[in-house]
Amino acid sequence: MKVELEPVEVNPDPVVLRVFLKSIELLGGLRKLAEFRALTWLPSIARAAYAVVLKEEFNRTEEEIAREIGLAHQSVRNILRADSNAALEKIRREKEFLETEGKEPKVHTAGGIVKLAYKLIREGEEESKLFVEFSSQVLEALSEEVPWAYILLKAIKEKGIEFPISGKEEIISKLGDVRIKKKSLAKIAEKLPYPINNPAFLLREVKKVLDQD
Repeated sequence: MKVELEPVEVNPDPVVLRVFLKSIELLGGLRKLAEFRALTWLPSIARAAYAVVLKEEFNRTEEEIAREIGLAHQSVRNILRADSNAALEKIRREKEFLETEGKEPKVHTAGGIVKLAYKLIREGEEESKLFVEFSSQVLEALSEEVPWAYILLKAIKEKGIEFPISGKEEIISKLGDVRIKKKSLAKIAEKLPYPINNPAFLLREVKKVLDQD
């Protein structure tokens, strides 16, 4: 008798989080990003991390990735075709790089950094020091410019949020006490579009709400 196996859906989030954290480490850590007012880079790095992991680990097409993380097809293509060696050269000129790139990195820049981070993780160069940096002392030291994208991703992991999120009720019940830039996530949830298919889309839409207020 022929037995048909149902495809198993594998969650990309654990790998994405590792790549995201390694990318920040390459950029000098949260303290360095705060120093150069570059914490606004975090959503772009998170979206690029999803794009690279979905391509490399799950063999998704550019079109599928674009739909899943809410980016234009061309943006996804630029991320996936970015040069990790060029990113490494830019990172070596850290101060100049962070100052000239602006408040949000170019798509191919984010892609190059993330591809380099992914490559290093696959080669076994993954360190735990960044997790130590994400302690409460560091977050307190960052004062008003707390990295909200990291806080939100961390809360999603700790509360066991599963995607897609069909409505605001789950965010309010599980993440309502999270505050982002002095705003309650419960209030932000009222303005988000649903369904929310993945964390990258959630980060993008939260940022839109923050920019509007």
